[in-house]
Amino acid sequence: MESYNLLVKPSVVKELERVPKRVRARLVAKIEALAETPRPVGSQKLAGADAYRLWQSNYRVLYTIDDESRVVRVMKIGHRREVYR
Repeated sequence: MESYNLLVKPSVVKELERVPKRVRARLVAKIEALAETPRPVGSQKLAGADAYRLWQSNYRVLYTIDDESRVVRVMKIGHRREVYR
């Protein structure tokens, strides 16, 4: 099976720098794994949006999937109480 291209917004890199180091490494591993499996176990489609959510500890990764062009776009990373605003 062909893998997806992974596109990460520049703002996501800045958001990732604010995440504690112990969680950051696991988040990066999960984001990189999205290229092979864009809908992993534990991901959830968001209601009212064409986006998905992936979680690690108290942090969430919001991303979109374009199956036609085989692209996963990481849109936002943040703490669970702030990321959906």
